[in-house]
Amino acid sequence: MEVRIINDRQQWNDFVESAPCCSISQMYEWGELDPHNIGAEEIMRIGVVDGDGKLCAAIVMTVTCAPGIKQCYFYAPRGPIIHDPDSPAMTVLLNYIKAEARRRNAFMLKIEPSVPDNDLSWSSALARRGFRSNPYHMHVRNEWVLDISPDEKTLLAGMKEKWRYNIRLASRRGVVVRLGAGQADLDAFYRLYETTSERDKFFINNKSHYEDIMRLFGKDEHAQLFIAEYEGTPIAGIIILVAGPWSYYMYGASANDYREKMPNHLLQWTAMQWSKKRGCRYYNFRGIPEILAEGQEMYGIYLFKRGFGGYALHSLATQDLVYRPFTYRLYCCLLDAKHRLDVYREKRLVTQATHAQSKESSTSPAHPTTQQPEAVPGR
Repeated sequence: MEVRIINDRQQWNDFVESAPCCSISQMYEWGELDPHNIGAEEIMRIGVVDGDGKLCAAIVMTVTCAPGIKQCYFYAPRGPIIHDPDSPAMTVLLNYIKAEARRRNAFMLKIEPSVPDNDLSWSSALARRGFRSNPYHMHVRNEWVLDISPDEKTLLAGMKEKWRYNIRLASRRGVVVRLGAGQADLDAFYRLYETTSERDKFFINNKSHYEDIMRLFGKDEHAQLFIAEYEGTPIAGIIILVAGPWSYYMYGASANDYREKMPNHLLQWTAMQWSKKRGCRYYNFRGIPEILAEGQEMYGIYLFKRGFGGYALHSLATQDLVYRPFTYRLYCCLLDAKHRLDVYREKRLVTQATHAQSKESSTSPAHPTTQQPEAVPGR
């Protein structure tokens, strides 16, 4: 066996998509993205081949500078891809990465393979190779997944009643979902995405990143944009990426207006139908809270995703292979400090919001009670 830099897109993707731990961020196209748009300095694509030139292991790995340390580390989002983590191919791959780490002065390899948390074959194999668990993950560990292999009637029956109602309601209220195509549709989606980012307070990349994703993954229908319109106006959109049997709900956007039209329910259902026709078995809604309890961040998003049916998939903890112990300890100390600061800021924001609401309630004049109209289901 030997390590090679693989430039054959078909060979790489065929191997990745056939593996049980298949993931969109280990596809060939992910290695073609601008590294700076995913927080890295460089993206490496490394394969291990046998004597016949057949791929046995593959990894898309970023070279990332650790803030405050001025040294880099390697990170494999949802990688590596290998059928057996105990195989000789894994040894060859890790030996090559270790040599590369010495050459680049990298202090660790961080991996987050796409395997369930209860997969003892992976956890034990990685422990034997010197990996250690890290409580601070980069990729979300908890995801919501729906098996879309049953027929559409069965899938609808598995949804909550209000979700089925909202899918029909969107159509009755004039919402039309179509496949996006071309720059004009991507521009419309990105404008909606900016609106969503501002409303819900989350970071988005510059538009060129999503243009790259659609250009690279769209070549073989590994990417599809869906646009929901009302009277010709785009009011919501989602981007779906496909890898093997998996369809991933990657990005979603919606306008501040027209929310009573329920476009998001119809968008998700249309994407599921498209994914089934594409040959996918699983629809991955992606991130949900690690603690499924009211009051947790993203709990409302979790309730929306859960309404379509499915189950929670908890992935293996982040695994670090340390090359430079002193630098790694410094890195962990900085992570702990950042975590404590984030917790403090979150508590402070909650306290400020609570005080603001209390002050508003105490200064608002009393109003007579009036009968409120019945809320639309799912609103």
